[in-house]
Amino acid sequence: MASARGRGLWALPLSMFIGTFAWSFIQVSLPFYIGKISTLDATATLRWTGWILGVSSLVTMVMAPFSARIFGEKNPKRSYVATQMLQGGGFFLMAVSRTLLQLFFSRMLLGFMGAVSTFAFIMVGRSGGDIRRGISAIQSGMTLGQVLGPAVGALVAARLGFRLSFVIAGFMLWACSALVGWGVPTRQPQEHARDRAQTTSVREIATVCLLVLAGSTQIFFLTSILPTILPPLGVPTAMTLEVGGFLIMATGLAAAIGAMAAPRIGEIVGDRTTIVWFLAASSLLLGALALAPGVWSFAIVRFFQVLCIAPIFPLSVAGIAQRASGMSIGIVNSSRIAGGFIGPVLATTLLAWLSPAAVYLTVAAFGLLVAPLVASLGLRGRGGKEAM
Repeated sequence: MASARGRGLWALPLSMFIGTFAWSFIQVSLPFYIGKISTLDATATLRWTGWILGVSSLVTMVMAPFSARIFGEKNPKRSYVATQMLQGGGFFLMAVSRTLLQLFFSRMLLGFMGAVSTFAFIMVGRSGGDIRRGISAIQSGMTLGQVLGPAVGALVAARLGFRLSFVIAGFMLWACSALVGWGVPTRQPQEHARDRAQTTSVREIATVCLLVLAGSTQIFFLTSILPTILPPLGVPTAMTLEVGGFLIMATGLAAAIGAMAAPRIGEIVGDRTTIVWFLAASSLLLGALALAPGVWSFAIVRFFQVLCIAPIFPLSVAGIAQRASGMSIGIVNSSRIAGGFIGPVLATTLLAWLSPAAVYLTVAAFGLLVAPLVASLGLRGRGGKEAM
């Protein structure tokens, strides 16, 4: 039993790293594959590209709470294993797609299968161990997968071809399924019921959702506007892709470090205090981006801003994970996914009419407005005691 519990400490984060790596592995080459198989003009192809890339996350955002309620509540481990297997099959469907419509439907089916991260967070909440460290480890694994996947995926697609890269990614997901099936122990349903003897309120879930949405928006908004904001910072137009890639990599590194540091910071100063001060610091640093005179100062400020916002998700979710229902955790996870939509859409819409400074200040204001709501959360105080 002890050895099974020990395997569970690393098997689930490793599986989340490999799974996120697989998704990022194909995401970078997918727009180029769409351009290759498209028979439409450039404008129509661009519209299809946006929908094909975004439909999986859009459907997952809607389906995550329901899949968690229907499948994840009774046996999250089995649901995780099955979903990874099905999504691996979805990647194989992408490999045999020959038209844009076929590719679109294969991506849509991937979204209907749900979010494995929801089942992972439910498993951590029911594990009986250190929930903050468990969620932080998952978050760090996902972040590292997002950072490392694109570079390797682009190389493999260039050398071996798009379709073979999809097949490789599908086998990665099957490996994740096998890893969790072997390495993560299954808890009994009665243990789950005891863990949730104290339930969460609607207000508490809503507050955590707003916190997660604010944090995710602050992380994801910048990528979509990099081609526009980098030249005024002194970056030659021909170098914007390389410099943008460096900024994205630095952001991912900061997010991974912040997530890994979250449990220790929470133990020292308390979860609630950490969330309030770090969310405020992240928002202030976002405003400071408007004052950066060049790309290097901009990169440094952005690194520390993401370093501050990264602990918000693991600490806020850990405060409810043990008591919340599967559907509640699915709703919170949907807020994280929604940040990946709202951030880019908000940033590009504002930048079409206003200056980059207005974008930074608007996203920062969202974080500052959410910070006072943390007072209503039942999070741990200093020393790990529950602070109501």
